[in-house]
Amino acid sequence: MYDLLVVGAGPYGLSIASHAAAAGLSLRVVGRPMASWRDHMPPGMFLKSEPWASNLSDPEGRLRLDVYCAQRGVESRHGLPIPVGTFASYGLWFARNAVPPVDERMVTRVQRRCGGFEAVLSDGEVVRARTVVLAVGVIPFVEVPPVLRELSTDRVSHSSHHHDLGRFRGMDVTVIGGGQAALETAALLAEQGTRARVLARSPLLRWNDVPPPLTRPLRHSVRSPHSGLGCGWRNWFYARRPDWYRCLPEARRVRIAAEALGPAGAWWVRDRVERTVEVRLGLEVAVAYETGDAVRLETVGRDGGLTSLDTEHVIAATGFRAGCDRLDLLAPEVRADLRPLYDGSPAVGRDFESTVPGLFFAGLTTAAGFGPAMRFVHGASFTAPTLVRGVRRRLRAGVPGGRVPVPGARADLASAAGP
Repeated sequence: MYDLLVVGAGPYGLSIASHAAAAGLSLRVVGRPMASWRDHMPPGMFLKSEPWASNLSDPEGRLRLDVYCAQRGVESRHGLPIPVGTFASYGLWFARNAVPPVDERMVTRVQRRCGGFEAVLSDGEVVRARTVVLAVGVIPFVEVPPVLRELSTDRVSHSSHHHDLGRFRGMDVTVIGGGQAALETAALLAEQGTRARVLARSPLLRWNDVPPPLTRPLRHSVRSPHSGLGCGWRNWFYARRPDWYRCLPEARRVRIAAEALGPAGAWWVRDRVERTVEVRLGLEVAVAYETGDAVRLETVGRDGGLTSLDTEHVIAATGFRAGCDRLDLLAPEVRADLRPLYDGSPAVGRDFESTVPGLFFAGLTTAAGFGPAMRFVHGASFTAPTLVRGVRRRLRAGVPGGRVPVPGARADLASAAGP
């Protein structure tokens, strides 16, 4: 029986595995390394985060993105976006150098057994571990608006469903959303000869500014410090103090996690969108249905005005919702013992342990607990060492039955004060 089973081999799973291996834990890592980055993003995309804020976490800090880039003669500097392909390759290099060999099979079920858990792999093999961390990324949590869900997959898809946009050459495609995924997808579509448009509820698009130099006069740094999530004291708080963020009232944590660092395009994609992409703002899709070889979108404006448009395909760049109800790989009796927060995500304690003893979460599922940083690679630098300390604490205490009390959980779901 392993001390720890890491389910997922993206930036969070690999970072946690690196710290766990250095701590001497026996562990198994299961999942396709960097799968979201390799399989769900088309060529031509770039990281929105700065290179220095996109490191996976190893205990000694040696396996940074800039180290990988330097070894391969790739430029990595502040203000220069890193291609997604380069970042995916960096993650694979990190995996080879920082963690035990990764088992690329998929976990289909996690259930409790005496003394811990067992996970059933895609070929039926069973792996047993005293503790488990789910670092499953964002793909299980794809969010498509209800109005689009009845359309066939030939007519509607999520932005994360595409490794190659080539199938849309010469077509008319409407991208729903106003964030980076929508804007960059639309730019790539237009640049390959697709008639691309963006349709968004917001009355205007927001664009991030070109980042100021890392070295600035002291008065500028004090007024608006750099952080892994952008400039400003608020972003510094989200990036540097997730442990303090967790002390906020639950309702406020959930609201901030949903609204902070909201939809906005990177500065380097703005010209590409404004030159080539049709943009329709202040519109919400009220009805969508197939008509002949097209999808008709009937929209409502902010003034109540009605319009419609026909398009050959709709790409929903509408984000992700990390709810307990979407954790299908957990056995029903395990999922039933999770305590959902107001947004439906699992409540976790100070070291990322859920209300199921020995079951930990990492990444997007913990954003309502530890803040917006958990939506970005940067959050792995806090999560990995904190979570591994929690795993070691749980191993020393054993894995009892019942639930782990979590402070700040909804009153109707948790009554204990917790650690």
